[in-house]
Amino acid sequence: MTTRKKPTSSKAVARAKSHPKKMPAQHQREPGSQRDLELQPRWRAPTYSPAGKLAGKVALVTGGDSGIGRAVAYMFAREGANVAIVYRPEEEPDAVETARAIEETGRRCLKMPGNVTSAAFCRRAVERTVKAFGQLDVLVNNAAHQKDKQSIEEIDDAEFEKTFKTNIFAYFWFAKAALEHMPEGAAIINTGSVTGLEGSKTLIDYSATKGAIHAFTKSLAQSLVERKIRVNCVAPGPVWTPLNPQSKPAKEVGKFGQDTPYKRPAQPEEMAPAYVFFASAADSSYITGEVLALLGGETTAG
Repeated sequence: MTTRKKPTSSKAVARAKSHPKKMPAQHQREPGSQRDLELQPRWRAPTYSPAGKLAGKVALVTGGDSGIGRAVAYMFAREGANVAIVYRPEEEPDAVETARAIEETGRRCLKMPGNVTSAAFCRRAVERTVKAFGQLDVLVNNAAHQKDKQSIEEIDDAEFEKTFKTNIFAYFWFAKAALEHMPEGAAIINTGSVTGLEGSKTLIDYSATKGAIHAFTKSLAQSLVERKIRVNCVAPGPVWTPLNPQSKPAKEVGKFGQDTPYKRPAQPEEMAPAYVFFASAADSSYITGEVLALLGGETTAG
């Protein structure tokens, strides 16, 4: 009889210690590009050990081309799921890289460029996913829009509407369309934010939408308990993604995440396991309506 050698955690510890603390002072034009970031986000999670938790499942991830969405889509594929990703047409190069990584795991990827501020597009994306894969088991509402503004006077009506349509209207539209196809045991996972718990003086509209996402999560979870569909939310603190250099001035990006107890922003690969946890009934069958804050040591949010 042979015994299986327990995996060592030394590599994981060394990798965590090596996470970069200072980000390059860089600014990008909207919507931002992961491939053009001076410091590439870490999303492949080489120390993560998949266990087939999503084998035979189908997931739809909005904002799946880059950042947290890419890390989640890739980790879902490593856990056995076929994955559809939604992204803006301008983000095609990032989406191609994400799809390539998913397909390297042996799973399939459906790429769907479009605008989530359109209810019709959200419905079509769900229908295309079901048509391509025959089912839909996990929805990850993750796409987001943010722009730093120094005061409420700087937020015009068009910007305010775009932020709400992207960050909360689309979550509603995707969830409503997905529920027509989701079976018992399915999961909806929303991406919230520490700003929805604590607020942010330079992200007034964005913070408001994130607070709405948290309330939407808890309310929808209560609504779907009898249908045995779980609804949860991951609320990250600062994470190194293209969303930040396109939102903030370069000098602010250079200080991004340094006000956390960890003195650095998270990397996308550090967020993705939380989404696997909520997607997997083996891990979270008794959890719904939860807002899980991942804040790099901060303990006072909310």
